[in-house]
This record gives sequence, structure tokens and C-alpha cells, in this order.
Amino acid sequence: MTEAQLKKQEVELSPPKREIELHNQRLEAYLEELDFENLSPEEILSWASATFANRAILETSFQYTGVAMIHMVAAHQLDLRIATLDTLRLPPETYQFIDQVKARYNCQVEVCKPDSTQIDSMTERFGEYLFFDSKALQEYCCQVRKERPHNELIKTADCWISGVRRDQSSFRRDTTSKASLVLEYGSRRKILKLNPMAAWNEEQLLEYIKTNDIPTHPLYAQGYPSIGCVICSTPTLPGEEKRAGRWRWFNNNNQADSDDKKECGLHVPGQLYNI
Repeated sequence: MTEAQLKKQEVELSPPKREIELHNQRLEAYLEELDFENLSPEEILSWASATFANRAILETSFQYTGVAMIHMVAAHQLDLRIATLDTLRLPPETYQFIDQVKARYNCQVEVCKPDSTQIDSMTERFGEYLFFDSKALQEYCCQVRKERPHNELIKTADCWISGVRRDQSSFRRDTTSKASLVLEYGSRRKILKLNPMAAWNEEQLLEYIKTNDIPTHPLYAQGYPSIGCVICSTPTLPGEEKRAGRWRWFNNNNQADSDDKKECGLHVPGQLYNI
């Protein structure tokens, strides 16, 4: 778009819409100008800190990748917010580990929780363990407990940093880029989503963790390669994908389609904010 076209657009749009459009164009320009795929995780995190400061959020469930990035943030003294989603159904080990990481890196963690009235309404209507009944109800539970709190958090950000890696599942291998644009729920405003460690495999990640003496979630030692809510995460068997332990009761169940993505909805392109 030429400078003349931009000025014409600024005149035609109302102030709020103009602000959103200019914001979106700035983010689109970043994707065009920067070769994110050839940047290291430290380079991406440093760029996000310098570009967005407290409008960039590193959102983590305190698994390997998220804690490794917290280590990078601390090591380089980056100005990034750190946040986590507390579904109110996390394993006790997760709550204890969050405190351990906060103490180790002397960092603040924003804890986002679901709306209690929405939780009460959901459980009164469908029961406490609705996620066992159907794939649709499992996804609804994830919406209420994870996606909606996430949506509220993202309203305060221009850049969302996640720990998704391509080696975590066949679906993530095919859909994950280091940088993309997603829409804020209920708005035309775009958000830059960064996956700084998308290209790292687990061997590379574990070597980095060992070299830097980074703390790890205790459930890894019990065979959990993917850790979420206390019932919906289980250990995996040899040969299974890392996310096979999520919602295990659907693995060979005709209630789930044959290409089950094993995703709660946060990282599904095109469906991210369809609530």
C-alpha cells in the first residue's frame, strides 16, 4: 500500500477503526520485513521485548519449552510479561512447580482463571466430568476453562509468545510457524503470535535444559510428555505421540474423528477464537 493510499485510508476510517487498521498494518509489515524462521529463540524474544515491551506476553503451562524461554528472558533481562492459565483443574505438582520457577528466576507470573459463574453454569448443566461424555463437551470444557481466560488476557497484548514446537505432534508439525497473525476474539484487531522454539526438537531442548540447569516439571519423570489438567493428561506408552496422553479416552473412540488434533483450541489455525 502506497503512502498516499495510507493517508486516504486514515481520513476515511473512524478513529477507532483507523487505529486498528494501522496497528494491523504494522504487524503485517513485521512478517514481511523479518525472516523469523531464521532467527534463534533468543533473537525472537529479544526482538519482541524491544518492539512490544509489556504488550508482549509469554504464555506458558510450565512445560519444558516455556520454562526454557523464561530462562532466556531472565538471562537477557528482557521486558516481557509471563502469564499462565489456571483452569482450576491443574495437578498439584503444577502449582508447586510454578512457585519453584518464580523463586528461581525472581519473576512475576500473571495467573488467569476462568469465570466462576461460567464454571458453575457448565457443571450444573453437564456435570463435573462432562469431558468424558463427548468430544464436543470436552472442547466446551476447554473453551470455558482455557480459551475464554486466554481471550481476556490477549486483549492486553499485541504479541503472544507460545511454546508450541513442531515435534510435539503431526498436527503441530504441519501447522506451526515461528510467526503468524491471529485475530483478537470479537475484534478486527490482529495479534502477532510467536513460536520462538518451533523448530527445536526435544533432544535439542533437553540438552539446553541440562546445560543451563533449568528446573523441569516433576510429572515428566512420571511419564507425562504433555501436561495439562489433572484428569485430561496421562502418561504415554512407547511409540505414542507426545500428545497421545491428552484426553486418552478418545484415542480409539468413534466419538473423535480419525484426524483428532489433540488440541484444546488455542493453537488451531482458523479456529483459534471460534467460541
